[in-house]
Amino acid sequence: MIIMKKIYFMLIAAIALTLGACSSSNDPDLPDPEPTPAPTPSPEPEPEPEPSLNSQGWASDYSGVMLQGFSWDSYNESQWKVLEKQADELKGYIDLVWLPQSGKCMETTQVMGYMPYYYFNQNSSFGTEAELRSLITKFKAAGIGAIADVVINHRNTEGWYTFPAETYKGVTYQMQSTDICKNDDGGTTATQAATNGVSLSNNNDEGEDWDGCRDLDHKSANVQKIIKAYLKYLKDDLGYTGFRYDMVKGFDGSHVADYNDATGVEYSVGEYWDGNDKIESWINRTNKKSAAFDFQFRYNVRDAIGVKDNKIVAAPNWTKLNSEYNLMHDKNYRRYAITFVENHDTQYRSADSQLDPLKRDTLAANAYLLAMPGTPCIFQPHWRDYKPELKEMIAARKYAGITNMSNYANKKCQKTLYVNEVTGTKHNLLVAVGDDAAKYAGETGYTKILSGYHYAYFLSNDAETSWTDVPSGSYEEGFKTTLTAVSQTEGAKLVYTLDGSTPTAKSTTVESGKEISINGTCTLKVGLLVNGEVRNIATHQYTIEKFKAYKFMVYVNADAVKWSPLYCYTWKKAASVEWPGEKMTETKPIGGKTWYYKEVSIDNANELVNVIFNNGTDKPQTVDITGLTSTAYFEIETSKEGKKYKVKDVTAEYNK
Repeated sequence: MIIMKKIYFMLIAAIALTLGACSSSNDPDLPDPEPTPAPTPSPEPEPEPEPSLNSQGWASDYSGVMLQGFSWDSYNESQWKVLEKQADELKGYIDLVWLPQSGKCMETTQVMGYMPYYYFNQNSSFGTEAELRSLITKFKAAGIGAIADVVINHRNTEGWYTFPAETYKGVTYQMQSTDICKNDDGGTTATQAATNGVSLSNNNDEGEDWDGCRDLDHKSANVQKIIKAYLKYLKDDLGYTGFRYDMVKGFDGSHVADYNDATGVEYSVGEYWDGNDKIESWINRTNKKSAAFDFQFRYNVRDAIGVKDNKIVAAPNWTKLNSEYNLMHDKNYRRYAITFVENHDTQYRSADSQLDPLKRDTLAANAYLLAMPGTPCIFQPHWRDYKPELKEMIAARKYAGITNMSNYANKKCQKTLYVNEVTGTKHNLLVAVGDDAAKYAGETGYTKILSGYHYAYFLSNDAETSWTDVPSGSYEEGFKTTLTAVSQTEGAKLVYTLDGSTPTAKSTTVESGKEISINGTCTLKVGLLVNGEVRNIATHQYTIEKFKAYKFMVYVNADAVKWSPLYCYTWKKAASVEWPGEKMTETKPIGGKTWYYKEVSIDNANELVNVIFNNGTDKPQTVDITGLTSTAYFEIETSKEGKKYKVKDVTAEYNK
């Protein structure tokens, strides 16, 4: 949705710049959580769910945290296989993961999915349907719900009008030209339809037009039937937990309520990129059956940092956070606020698309996000770059019991220091952000538990717990972690062990604020020592293991296309060789076939290998093969996707 959003951005940024003036677990490391031809006549779809399954929009007093599991062009980082491997690491911290649009487009390689073509074919640039199902299942086992990116404002077509016919559970679904809005594409579609003798809907678009695809008429009974079947498929068959609706400015919010009720979905969030009043109006149009992204919260943070269009435009002014122009501040809409500080549309993409990245205060922005009410949505690149810090922030949020409906009060509102006190269901949390956050001593009855560049967290002393500022996880090198006693008893100390044994009053004792060294894999247990009694023992699992680079083989059989010579072009983050790549000369007979092969390497834990096989410069080539981490076998097929030859992954057959 790039083109539309660039237009929105300029308007909304201008609005936002004028706003904002001052006006139970005992383990902080968190325990494991729980002309188009008519379709062939077919049976009627399954009946709609009973009203008892109706949606609620977004749960009240929800304490979960969401992760956007992708960024723009994150074809490597967001492969289903790659995300599945992260389930155990996300467990206990992330409750919902918003996945990229998972349906097959007209082209499946290197496409983000915002011009959807198929609904019931879930093979995309991010992996196969089988891999998607496996990911969702693994997430569920870890207590993580998957949020589907639902793009139903518009749909791609073959030519001007032809939608695909898809059969699911014996029912054939196909949209018709009469399902296209009468004024689609600013009237261009109607002009073309008149020329071709094709009929469109009698209804105009209910919202904003987007000329990249055909805008769907959501008043159409056929459109409604198909979308409801599609959404039920996403939820009941694939196992998605909730929906993120793309570009809801394009159709009336009442339809979202209808679709959600038809599926009984628990979590729904709409992308209504506009001013606060209009977002609230849209939420009302859904009968509060959907949450919405809190765009103005995001702009408040951006303005406080003083960065715009990838440039530093002003000195930081943290008073901008004290704005009432966001969903989060309003008690009537706080429940429905999905707060964020960056997403795939606002991130920096290129010199030609500056957009609006936070740039110089990413950690402080996320610290504020994760301490405040609403449901925070973390951006994938931020999670990847600052995982230990964000884990600790989430741990603090959950330990205090902060929810999407928590109350808060401002304590400091200065250009260089902004402090809010947030009331959790268990304890209170102070969040301090700004240039002077390091100097802030907190308030009476609070203890500092976390701090970093331009941010600090303080937990109320009634928590009566220990705090360790490095979360459980795997690390390549040893580190130091600070142990903090949070207690109403002055002078409370800490006891700890590194061998997994339960600490006692006779274990190693340290003062609050003491750093200890973690030099190898261990189980750290820390307890609060008050008047000779050990309380609230927290457990932390640390694995210290340096990543070992390794190599693997990529095999390819080109018998079907008879390419000679055969080249292999590879890249990770960047190309390792110039096009067309390295000429493949080494062969091996396997299973009665001749296989060319190439050795590739993985040099760090976050690397993935991508491959294109080709016949040379300006010669035929295959589709992109992405996200390889182990030995794989591919057969080049004679069929094409666009101008590129398809490949068949036969790894399971040969890699035994």
